[in-house]
Amino acid sequence: MSQFDLPLEQLRAYRYPYPEPSDFEEFWAKTLKETGSLNPVFTPYDGELRTVDAFDVTFAGYGGDPIKGWLLLPGNRTGPVPTVVEYLGYGSGRGIPLESLAYASAGYGHFVMDTRGQGSSWRAGDTGDPSATGPAVPGYMTRGITDPHDYYYRRLYVDAIRAVDAAKAHPDVDGTCIAVTGRSQGGALSLVTAGIRDDLLGAIPHVPFLSAFRRGTAITDREPYAEIVRWCSIHRTKHETAFATLDYFDATAFAARATCRGSFSVALMDGVCPPSTVYAAYNAYGGEKDITEWPYNNHEGGGPQDQLRTIHVLRQLFG
Repeated sequence: MSQFDLPLEQLRAYRYPYPEPSDFEEFWAKTLKETGSLNPVFTPYDGELRTVDAFDVTFAGYGGDPIKGWLLLPGNRTGPVPTVVEYLGYGSGRGIPLESLAYASAGYGHFVMDTRGQGSSWRAGDTGDPSATGPAVPGYMTRGITDPHDYYYRRLYVDAIRAVDAAKAHPDVDGTCIAVTGRSQGGALSLVTAGIRDDLLGAIPHVPFLSAFRRGTAITDREPYAEIVRWCSIHRTKHETAFATLDYFDATAFAARATCRGSFSVALMDGVCPPSTVYAAYNAYGGEKDITEWPYNNHEGGGPQDQLRTIHVLRQLFG
């Protein structure tokens, strides 16, 4: 993969030209009012770890559906700790605690949200999606795509927003010191959450997905954007309906409403989340912000360097 997108100077200035729906805020306000009790449950989990305490979490997400997660806390804590809520990449589930030790090892609480209906592509998950509807291309991008009320990501976005409340419900989490992070799909979920909530100190999205849908589907043939293209190629007369739905879920619209610190990464050879789609969200972002560019990387972005970058930002936010 070469640097296939816009020249760097144009990337840094790129603004997504398509407007959000006129009732965007009304749609999300109504969606969030439909949520019920959180009912978080934290069960101690023996993960064969000596320096990290693990809790198996269940909380009520969209529609009251049970959503799983892990809460990982430093074993040497002496009181409530600042915490980062992490959302996962496309196809991933929460796995086991052994796979998510970096942030607790750095001294912070770490809440890992499982992803409904996913968790069978590259890391195991434990959360179903009982509300799946409509004919769809294999994957998640086109489930319910003809109506924003039925769209898969309406459910997942609500789960992500409520995951912060679930994390804050544990007595050893400092609810005044919360940040969100994630890679790809998880990066988009961190932007969504930052755009809805006003109680976060930071959002740290790595190579975020789900941004600038119309551009992403036009310039890359890589999955998962290709799922949308295939659906539109089969449902030839419904492509505008599909994109009208996607407009309610575009990370750029949520990024514009964020007020907390934003620290992004972008890979300039990324064929999965083209850099212009990342810059669309970055340039729209409403809070203080910075971005790290990885010139010769594809969708792996900074890899472990992005984890280190996250810890550095958490140090700045939390101390």
